[in-house]
Amino acid sequence: MKNEESTLIIAEKPDAALRIAQALDEKGKPKKKMEKKVPFFEAQRDGEKLIVVPALGHLYTVTQEMGRRNFYPVFNYKWAPRHAAEKGAKQVEKWIKVISDLAKNIDDFVNACDYDIEGSLIGYMVLKYACNNSEDKSKRMKYSTLMKRELEHAYQNLMPHLDFPLVEAGRARHEVDWLYGVNLSRALTIAAANWSKWYSTLSTGRVQGPTLKFLVEREKEIQSYVPIPYWSIKAVVDINGSPYEVAFEKEKIDTKREADDVVKKCAGKKGTIKDISLKEFRQMPPIPFDIGGLQAEVYRLFGFTPSRTLRIAERLYLEAMISYPRTSSQKLPPIINYNEILTSLSKREDYRKLASELLAQKTLQPNEGRKEDPAHPAIYPTGLIAERPLDESEQKLYDLVVRRFMAVFGEPALKQTMNIAIDVEGYLFHLYGRRVLESGWLKFYEQLVKSDEVLLPTLEVGQKIPFKEVAREDKFINPPPRYNPSSLLKLMEEQSIGTKATRAEIIDTLYDRNYIQDERMLVTDLGFHVIDTLERYCPDVISVELTRELEERMEKIEVGKESREVVLDDAITKLKPILDEFKQKEKEIGKELNEAIRKARAQERTVGPCPICGSGNLIILRSRRTGKQFIGCSNYFKNLCKAGFPLPQRATVKPLRRNCSSCQWPMVHVRIFGGRRPWNLCFNPNCPARKEREANAVRNMRSKD
Repeated sequence: MKNEESTLIIAEKPDAALRIAQALDEKGKPKKKMEKKVPFFEAQRDGEKLIVVPALGHLYTVTQEMGRRNFYPVFNYKWAPRHAAEKGAKQVEKWIKVISDLAKNIDDFVNACDYDIEGSLIGYMVLKYACNNSEDKSKRMKYSTLMKRELEHAYQNLMPHLDFPLVEAGRARHEVDWLYGVNLSRALTIAAANWSKWYSTLSTGRVQGPTLKFLVEREKEIQSYVPIPYWSIKAVVDINGSPYEVAFEKEKIDTKREADDVVKKCAGKKGTIKDISLKEFRQMPPIPFDIGGLQAEVYRLFGFTPSRTLRIAERLYLEAMISYPRTSSQKLPPIINYNEILTSLSKREDYRKLASELLAQKTLQPNEGRKEDPAHPAIYPTGLIAERPLDESEQKLYDLVVRRFMAVFGEPALKQTMNIAIDVEGYLFHLYGRRVLESGWLKFYEQLVKSDEVLLPTLEVGQKIPFKEVAREDKFINPPPRYNPSSLLKLMEEQSIGTKATRAEIIDTLYDRNYIQDERMLVTDLGFHVIDTLERYCPDVISVELTRELEERMEKIEVGKESREVVLDDAITKLKPILDEFKQKEKEIGKELNEAIRKARAQERTVGPCPICGSGNLIILRSRRTGKQFIGCSNYFKNLCKAGFPLPQRATVKPLRRNCSSCQWPMVHVRIFGGRRPWNLCFNPNCPARKEREANAVRNMRSKD
């Protein structure tokens, strides 16, 4: 009698594995099993046993094949299990062992990781190394949501083999990034360490370097900017007892004398309405979200960083509430079934009215953008109800995805603008009004955006309007603004450096390396010195053009128009002379970097001005006697101030660069090792807010007793 056939399905993460197993099991109730604390699932389908096992993202990584780890240049590398290459990845070893055991006596293999470069690479590596070279006989599942219907369809229509062009592109990207990142980061770190004998990790890379260069160039623009003065007129009129601000005909006045003349001639006078012009225009609905658009909109509305937005979106995707978020598409193909999604959304009280309104339309035609992604459509809600209560950030993001999805099917909004020209002593002032005549798609977004309507009373040409205020304002032309996480992400996308999956991670790395600070990205001395050093000694590694060229070539690998081997050979050919030159000038580079590191360390420890003595700085210190960290004043060493404040132990404490709203003392950010969520701490023992919290805690304890 023939044994039951079996298929091993590789999923990217445990949550996805559970969804896939539930979708494919005939009864929707797969058996959950555990081996060495690694979960996997057994499902039955058409007389076949399906074993669905998750990876933990990348189980394999690029690492040095042989030789010392404190040496460069290095070009010999291999793919190895993460636990053999990285500290803190010990659990990967048992994960690979369980998958290898499950792969024995298996008839068929399927890669069901996310359908993108990273998912294709994750599955390929597991099948090749953990499943005894099964990659050439494996099939591929392709899906954009973890909905049961779509997963079943993907399994019934398996691709006959792995998507090898995506795999090759993934391998090339990781290998090129490793070659650049390891060599250049080692070069910087070793140069600094050899000079000072201190060890401080410095890093740069193929994408990280050009990104930091954008920020440094903007910072130099700001610092070298010479303010140019100009003058403007602020004017307020009275209409039926209500004040309205009006704009002077010239936004910028070049001389103070001209501005004073306007004030002198117009103050206290009555103007005459010379013209009333009305214009109507249609505002088209927004386009569907790709990942960059979602990150930008979430930052604008809620202030979430791009990486936080991506993490939240991935949680919603794994719970089958939204489609795959790492997409560059701005199109919604009819195959996703607009009516079915809207029907599901109409079952929720908060979306019922709006969804029903769309369902009543004869046709549903989305207003789409130009960008396409061959793997996935734009981000959209599946209509599935959450299986658990969403936290506040998840609810905000989900609501935004739903409302954007509905808005793209809405009618254009009809708006009207009004421009009333008022003459005073030969000078023209303008009163502007705006109103919505037909809300169209705006009704789907009204809870997310404030109305920009300015409603004006009925006015007539020739009507006299009294001016309540006419004043001169002294101003300067502002320098260009600093980037924030959202605007930098947009610039990286425009310049075609990095990928939709890695850009947010690159920005986080710049913060982690202390190259930048604060939400408005202020480049630190260390960030400046790293870029200045690279610009002088190896400018090619921070070249946007070089990075863009590599990105374009790797995109060609995805579609089979370029060879991974050729791209790697060319990358090494360009990297070798750069590293040779760097090595020749290592001492000079190390000396410069050492000074920057010293300043950076001082900045990392400086909390702010001392509120006790007023002349020193509060610094995060560690006692030589007890080993405990605390905050003390720099004047302590001069016997001028004895201020000292305890800090949580076994924690990372960093200056917050912000003052307490209650007492105005500087604050710190605290992250306990393996403990509670990080928090912002005011260490002032006499802070009114702190005393109030302590009093409330005592009252709560007494009430429980």
